[in-house]
Amino acid sequence: MILVACASRPVGVLIPSGTSTGASEVNMLVATTRAPSGQPGVLFSGERAEQMSAAEITVSIPPDANREIGQVQWPKKMPPDPSREFSTVSVKPLNVPTDVRGWMKANLPKSRRILVFVHGFNNRYEDAVYRFAQIVHDSNTDVAPVMFTWPSRASIFDYNYDKESTNYSRDALEELLRRASEDPAIGEVTVMAHSMGSWLTIEALRQMAIRDGRVAPKITNVILASPDLDVDVFRKQWEALGKQKPKFTIFVSRDDRALTISRRISGNVERLGQIDPSQEPYRSALEKEGGITILDLTALKGGDKLNHGKFAESPEVVRLIGNRLIAGQAVTDSDIGLGERVGAVALGTAQTVGSAASIAVSTPILIFDPKTRENYGGQINRFNQSLGNTVSSTVGQ
Repeated sequence: MILVACASRPVGVLIPSGTSTGASEVNMLVATTRAPSGQPGVLFSGERAEQMSAAEITVSIPPDANREIGQVQWPKKMPPDPSREFSTVSVKPLNVPTDVRGWMKANLPKSRRILVFVHGFNNRYEDAVYRFAQIVHDSNTDVAPVMFTWPSRASIFDYNYDKESTNYSRDALEELLRRASEDPAIGEVTVMAHSMGSWLTIEALRQMAIRDGRVAPKITNVILASPDLDVDVFRKQWEALGKQKPKFTIFVSRDDRALTISRRISGNVERLGQIDPSQEPYRSALEKEGGITILDLTALKGGDKLNHGKFAESPEVVRLIGNRLIAGQAVTDSDIGLGERVGAVALGTAQTVGSAASIAVSTPILIFDPKTRENYGGQINRFNQSLGNTVSSTVGQ
């Protein structure tokens, strides 16, 4: 089904074709370790390049009245209809690092934040560009959007090639993050990664921490969506990041079929993006570490058959990313008016780590940061009381 869907899309969507009245534009910096394609409108292939290259790409997004929030409206044919479909406005090659530094300086908003997005497995270059444009637009986030795209052959049969391509790209992503962190004009850096891109992201941050003794202070937030990470390996990576870590937010979903497949071909070890954080041994381990917020999206209905892209397809979740997470603000159950039950429990009392804690059964998040629990414990306790304590219970010793 996935292969047929991809085959039905027109080739060459990155040929500039303009915009239309009422459409929005997203201007982004795209850095890549992919080899040039030579095919018009494709730009880069799934093969590996010797050096990182970059481009400035502007994508036109149709008016909200003509589209469903959370979805990419792919062109049915070329040229696209910008009033109803995504289209490419312009593509400009950039020199690394001179032009990249200039783009960041020219496109920084007042917040002085940049968002670096790293895509996941089975993505063509244009897939990643249009998906990131959708996330930036729908989240309405106040950032300069930067994407790092690594060599994926965009085939479900090339899982191992894609995984090795993330390893191949670690140094380049670390270089990009380092340059951004050292730029005096930039105030904060948020890194958001999806699926296999989470492996690449954590490895790049781990390398940085090993070289420098810590992750660069300007990298304040890391968001992992459906991370395709072996939980045992992630624990070791987490330790290598050192004591001064960025804030982490992890989107998980136990019905993620893509991660089920990944687990089966990876020795049947649990993937981080599919854990139940309310159960042991994960609950105790996360409480002990602190600084991690888990958003459990299992109860959310996904827009794809694999339930692997909920973070980008849910209008409420993508707005949460823009309104709260990228700004580094704490998230509580009251911040998420999803209407549907998202997750099982919320850990939210001011208890010390390791002691008994109150649980609100119908709230959408799990917070494993003691400071955040102190700030919002009273709020969740009042929520429990308003329900007549029927949803309260106590975690055992």
